Parts: sequence; structure tokens; C-alpha cells
Amino acid sequence: MLVAYFSASGVTAEAAWKLSEAAGAELYEINPEIPYSSLEMNDPASRPVIAGKMEDMDQYEVVFVGFPIWWYIAPKIINTFLESYDFSGKTIVTFATSGGSGMGSTNEKLAPSCPGAILLEGKMLNGVVTQAELKAWVESL
Repeated sequence: MLVAYFSASGVTAEAAWKLSEAAGAELYEINPEIPYSSLEMNDPASRPVIAGKMEDMDQYEVVFVGFPIWWYIAPKIINTFLESYDFSGKTIVTFATSGGSGMGSTNEKLAPSCPGAILLEGKMLNGVVTQAELKAWVESL
């Protein structure tokens, strides 16, 4: 398992770290090549460039993908990440952080970026989520 995440302020990074610990998964930060802001959300075709590439993606069967919710969807860099690899036959589980909104139409908007994958809507990981809660969630998938 892999936990890949984009974090703008550190909140999603903390949630991703906790999830990776609970799941016994490797952790990968999706870093933009150029500092990223929510302004890119104005252009649906925007695909911010990721600095570096995850090696050996083929070894992971389950990939958790985390991000802050911006305008009720994932930041466009998540589309870039999903379009950078072949996730056919793999399970992708989204998770997010937000100041107040839910997942909205996140998975619907991400699905075209990962054809052939099993895309599961995950959880909002706001606030205090215990390791036990995270472990139970992972085991329920």
C-alpha cells in the first residue's frame, strides 16, 4: 500500500502520515514543481507539473490519495498525479481535509484521470482521528 498526498498547509500531510502509520503503508508527497495555489482551479484543463516521479508504482495494489478540498473537488495536481501512472486494476482510495466542506464531486471529477482503476471514495480526515479508527477503516476496505 502507498499513501500519496498533496498538502498546501501541512494539515493533509499530518493526516497522510497518520494514515500511513496505521496502514503500514509507504508515504509519498506530491510536490509541485512551481508553488501551487488554488488559482489553478479556475482552469479545468490545468495540470500543474509534479517535481519528480514515484518509482516502482507497479508494486502497489492499493493507493490512498490525499489532498485538501478546494472548491468541492481535489486540486488539479491530483489529476496530474493520477494521469502520470497506469492504475489499471489497482484500488485508489481518496481522502481529504477541509475547513468545512465534504468530498463533493471529487471522485466523479477524478475518475477520468485513472481509467481502469477501482476508485473508492474514502474519508474526510479532519480533526483528531485516532490510529485505531484509521486502522479499522483500512481493514474495512
